[in-house]
Amino acid sequence: MRSFQKILVANRSEIAIRVFRAATELGIRTVAIYAEQDKLSLHRFKADEAYRLDPDKGPIEAYLAIEDIVRTARDAGVDAVHPGYGLLSENPEFAEACAQNGITFIGPGPETMRALGDKVSARQIAIAAGVPVIPASESLPRDLTECEEIAREIGYPLMLKASWGGGGRGMRPIHEPEQLRAAIEEGRREAKSAFGRDEVYLEKLIGDARHVEVQILGDADGNLVHLFERDCTIQRRNQKVIERAPAPYLGDRQRAAICEGALKIGRHTSYRNAGTVEFLLDRQSGEYYFIEVNPRIQVEHTITEEVTGLDIVKAQIRIAEGGRIGSLHETGIPEQANITLSGHAIQCRVTSEDPQNSFIPDYGRITAYRGAFGNGIRIDGGTAYSGAVVTRFYDPLLEKIIAWAPSPNEAQARMLRALREYRIRGVATNLPFLENLLSHAAFGEADYNTRFIDSHPELLSAKKRRDRATRLLTYIADVTVNGHPDVEGRPKPPATALEPVPPRLAGEAPAGTRQVLAERGAQGFADWLREQKQVLFA
Repeated sequence: MRSFQKILVANRSEIAIRVFRAATELGIRTVAIYAEQDKLSLHRFKADEAYRLDPDKGPIEAYLAIEDIVRTARDAGVDAVHPGYGLLSENPEFAEACAQNGITFIGPGPETMRALGDKVSARQIAIAAGVPVIPASESLPRDLTECEEIAREIGYPLMLKASWGGGGRGMRPIHEPEQLRAAIEEGRREAKSAFGRDEVYLEKLIGDARHVEVQILGDADGNLVHLFERDCTIQRRNQKVIERAPAPYLGDRQRAAICEGALKIGRHTSYRNAGTVEFLLDRQSGEYYFIEVNPRIQVEHTITEEVTGLDIVKAQIRIAEGGRIGSLHETGIPEQANITLSGHAIQCRVTSEDPQNSFIPDYGRITAYRGAFGNGIRIDGGTAYSGAVVTRFYDPLLEKIIAWAPSPNEAQARMLRALREYRIRGVATNLPFLENLLSHAAFGEADYNTRFIDSHPELLSAKKRRDRATRLLTYIADVTVNGHPDVEGRPKPPATALEPVPPRLAGEAPAGTRQVLAERGAQGFADWLREQKQVLFA
């Protein structure tokens, strides 16, 4: 088993910082990369070294430039590259380029990524592994007339999905044939922008569904384990908003079946490193269906760490070094029988989106910031701090709040407390919207599906926070600089005007209650007080 000396993270913001922290705890030096438009991002300053990417490339294009990133990694003398999530994390060409330059890619191999990163190919693997799947198409042809015929064969309603990548990018629900052509064109453009590839496919849409995913870890020796499941049902436009672990509505038998389904796919592909197998659970029938594999770390890996007590990012690094699962001193991951659940965890994604304005991302400088702390609260952030500039170039995610507690209801109450403690000024946030979600009775009862937000428009009617402190400080600053409007135009007192002199007493001050106390003592003073007929003021 080798030991890495230096790791480059080919990503930005909070996930880059998360990997830096894990590597630092392992005694490994860290390297950051950043685009010109991202030069003030916090992740740049959290690493031991940081290098700017090509300034002539765009804010996203810079992070997708494989040749530039690999050259930077080689010049910096790194042993390994961690891709984070999004960007190049599921790009097999990137993994191959690292290998060709003698750099370890911390993730599954390129062949596994090709097999599972392409959702159409992953579907065929699930069928071969004996895991239930939803009726779906192959990658759609360019001819839209052929696409219409494929859609008719599957049957409406449908869900359009990007063949590569995740995070809801490229996804479009299609309820009528008239929506098909526009949805395919829009989905292809979004997929191309997000992942550099525009392949899409169609899948039968299950109306009353829950979204459940299973975290798996595999090593080079063929050891494979699951770290149980996460509930990712609370979504908006196919983007996860709140995640929970474990799923509070699953029974032991159903949990075991879904986790075994994830392991079947992992075994079929000899899966190595961290990955997530995702399923849809039909609420009406109770049946579950495979939908995709994300061959990378997930945004919501945090809640699995909280309920299992295992560090997934450290395990990724150690597995890439050659560590074996089942050997705690090598990977920190025990055998399957010794992986257990403890308590419940919830994650909320705090974003700079305005719920009352169609969730349009807001940009600008954060003028005031106060996070949430206390027992059972974890914050993974990378953009939110006083003075931070939120730009229009990147995802509006500011921070992830994670709450752990022994029971689901306690975790819910703890998360609500944390959300109410938060103060972020200068940009709009979704904090009031998250409070509404957590406060809804259906959330506490786990009585929801993937369309929960769309079917409850009252969740968007969030009361704006008063922001009294910022208004008071603004008032003081304005009066200090510009003067009070009520005295505007009044002549200033002449410079020769005498300052007011307080009056002085003629003679000695009359005796008062202090003297009575000194003369009579405490009991005597109390007796004197009771004898007085007049009203006395303290």
